[in-house]
Amino acid sequence: MKRILVIDDDIYIGNMLEELLTREGYDVTRAYSGTEALLVLEGSRPDLVLLDLMLPGLSGEELLPRIKGVPVIVVSAKVDTESKISLLMEGAVDYVTKPFEPRELLARIVAALRKSAATSPVLRHGTLTLDTASHTVTASDVAVKLTRTEYAILKLLMQNPTQVMTKSLLLDRISLDTPDCTESSLKIHVSNLRKKLRDASGKDYIEAVWGIGFKLTK
Repeated sequence: MKRILVIDDDIYIGNMLEELLTREGYDVTRAYSGTEALLVLEGSRPDLVLLDLMLPGLSGEELLPRIKGVPVIVVSAKVDTESKISLLMEGAVDYVTKPFEPRELLARIVAALRKSAATSPVLRHGTLTLDTASHTVTASDVAVKLTRTEYAILKLLMQNPTQVMTKSLLLDRISLDTPDCTESSLKIHVSNLRKKLRDASGKDYIEAVWGIGFKLTK
C-alpha cells in the first residue's frame, strides 16, 4: 500500500483529501504545519507528499527543499506562473491549483508514483533504505554492512513490502545472485540480517510467519 503524506492546515480540505485517497487504497498521514511535517518525515518516509504552501510556522516554500527523496505535488491556491515555475525548479514534481478536480489529482498522483518507481534506485520501508545503485543499506540513517545473501534477501522483501515471501520463493528469486544459499541456511541468513538491522536502529524490520516464510513488519 502506497503511503501519502498530506500537509495542509485546512481541516476541510485535509479531510476531503484523506477520504478521497483512502477510498483509492492509499495509506494517508496528516500534518498541519511545516514543523509537524518535518517531525513526521523524520519518523517515516512516505511514497508521495501533497504540500500546501500557506502553512503556519514553516511555509510550504521553506519546507519543500527539505523534503528529500520523495516526490512532492504542490496543491495550492496560488495561480501565478512564476510561483509554479519557482516551485517546480525547487524540486516539486507537479503543481495542482485549488480548487481542483479530484479525478485529475488522482491521475497526477498515479503518474508521479509511477515515474518515481521507474527512476528511483532507492527502496524505502519506514526508516530503512536500500540503494540498488550503490548496493548500500541504512537503518535509521545508520549504515549497515550486509553479505551478498543478506542484501539479496532484504532487497526482495523490500520490493514486496506487503507480501509474505515463502521460503521456496525466496530461494528461487535469489538463487542467481546467491547460489550458496540453501533451505537449511536461509533461516541463519535471515536471522543474521534481522540482528544487523536491529543493532543499527533498535527496530525489528523483518518478522517470521510461522511455517510459511518472512515479511517486512508494518
